[in-house]
Order: sequence, then structure tokens, then C-alpha cells
Amino acid sequence: MSSQFQGYQINKTEDGQTCELKQLSDDDLMEGDVTFKVEYSTLNYKDGLALTGSSPVVRKFPLTPGIDSCGTVLASESDRFSVGDKVILNGFGVGEGHSGGFAQKARVKSDWLVKLPDELNSRHAMAIGTAGYTSMLCVMALEKHGITPGHGDILVTGASGGVGSVAVALLSKLGYSVVAVTGRMNEESFLKGLGAAEIRDRAEFADKARPLSKELWAGAIDVAGGNTLANVISQIKYGGAIAACGLADSMSLPTTVAPFILRSITLYGIDSVMAPIALREQAWNRLVKDLDMSLLEDLSFDLDFNDLPQAGEDILAGKIRGRAIIKIPE
Repeated sequence: MSSQFQGYQINKTEDGQTCELKQLSDDDLMEGDVTFKVEYSTLNYKDGLALTGSSPVVRKFPLTPGIDSCGTVLASESDRFSVGDKVILNGFGVGEGHSGGFAQKARVKSDWLVKLPDELNSRHAMAIGTAGYTSMLCVMALEKHGITPGHGDILVTGASGGVGSVAVALLSKLGYSVVAVTGRMNEESFLKGLGAAEIRDRAEFADKARPLSKELWAGAIDVAGGNTLANVISQIKYGGAIAACGLADSMSLPTTVAPFILRSITLYGIDSVMAPIALREQAWNRLVKDLDMSLLEDLSFDLDFNDLPQAGEDILAGKIRGRAIIKIPE
């Protein structure tokens, strides 16, 4: 690839920010010891915030957004990677403080990269992306807590979105009975196709939570926060656990200590951004084994690279279902 390449670039203005598809050069690449050709990326909620400027997630300008990418190493000063290696990049502040995957080329620190498992190709990796990798971290947290399929139903909020849809598929394949919560009840057939045993309306979890409600769920994966998470906490069975990984509803948590003390429940915070490489590699290896790859087509769709600005608005409006795969133009 020549020193010239295409990529989106966000710049700060007096009125906020702009995001344009531009002709970039190697001079626009940021510091790092590995340069790679980006073959595929994907669209996440945080990317929507960056593309639209709806929230100040971008901390450095100019910057190429895109928290996920997968491709082939072009140059390496690292002992861990050689030219031709296939690599995955998720998180580590990429797309926020360091240029990311919405371009034909990226340069990053080798400590941020995971080798692409042999069983996956670049497109599969981005069908999974940060959302799927985060889902796996959540499942691993519930397993570490000791929750097995025999303990009862597992609740998944935001089940029609990227994290939630992969979580439903993973848990179902592992033998759990999954109850999927969504604000889009017209997605019932989609969610049941992923393995959900029951669908609940998000509105059931929208009101202020009671300190303790009826014990319903052995565990839960929550992407929402706010009243949704507070209601989930109040309904977890004795000794159960919740893996919380998002704040799509709210950053607040209007609850009490009662469920934690009287029912001995645990709330696990799941961080996918700065998780150590060993944990990331474990999660990706588990995904190869535990995610039904045939479901990836049902979970994902192709998004044109040129349509990213509009798609950023759509994902914030809740119009994106499942995983968006973006092929980066040659």
C-alpha cells in the first residue's frame, strides 16, 4: 500500500467537530511499533458517539475513529509480530485518544494487539468485534462466579444490540436458559433464533426499582445501567451475580445495598478497553470454541464504508440490530 490512504478524520471546530472521509498519509499515523493494513472494522455505540460528536469521547484531534480493526501487519519493530501476521485490535483508547480502524492503515503499540486465531478470518473477527469480545468477558465472569445452567435463567438486557445478541447466542450454546430484554419486541423471532427462551419488554425495567423484588434470575448481563440495572439487581436470586458492561440507559445506579447484603449477590464490572492481553487471548480463544459461527450471519450485516457517518447516528438512535461489518476499501 502506498503512503497515501483513505480514512475518516475528526477535527475540532468552534462549533464542535467535523468528521470527513479524507486522503491521508503516513504522516497522519500515530506512534506505535506495528503498522498494519486494516481489512475490516465494525461499528460500536462508542463509535457512534465519536462520529456524531454527541459525547466528548474523542480526546485528541485530528483523529481517525474506530475502536475495532483487523488486518495484516505491514511493518513491525516488535518481537511479537512479523510482516504478514493477522492481528485484532480492540480498545486501549483507540478511536478516542489514538487513531483507529476507520481507515485503510493504522499504526499502534504492539502491546495492544492480539493475533487472529487460526480458526477465524478478518471478517469473522469483526462480526464478533468489541461487542462479542465483551460478551465473552461477561460470560466468563458469571462462570467464574460458579453459575451453571442448572442454577436458573440468565437475563440479558439490550439483547437486540451488539453485546446483547452475542451474549444470547453464547449463553444458549453453553446450555443456559436465556431471557432476553429488548425495547424492540418486533425482534422476538431474531432473538429466539439466537437461542433466547423468553423475551421481555425493556419497559418492564424502566421504573424506579424496589430495594428487593421477587427472586427471578440466577445471573444477568447488563448493558444499560440506570433503572434497568437497578431493577435487575433487585431480582437476582440469592448468591447470584450480574456482569455489567454498559451504560446505554444511564451512568447512574439508583439502588440500595439491600440485595448485596440480604441476598449475597455480586456485581461484576466488565472492562473491555484496558483488559490485559492474557485475558483478551483467553476470551478470543473461547469465542472460537463457544460461539456458533453459523449464527454470525444472523447476528451481522455489511455496512458500506461510505455510510459510516449516517450509521453513527443510527446506532445512537437504536436503529442498528446486531453487528455491523465494515470492509475497508482496498
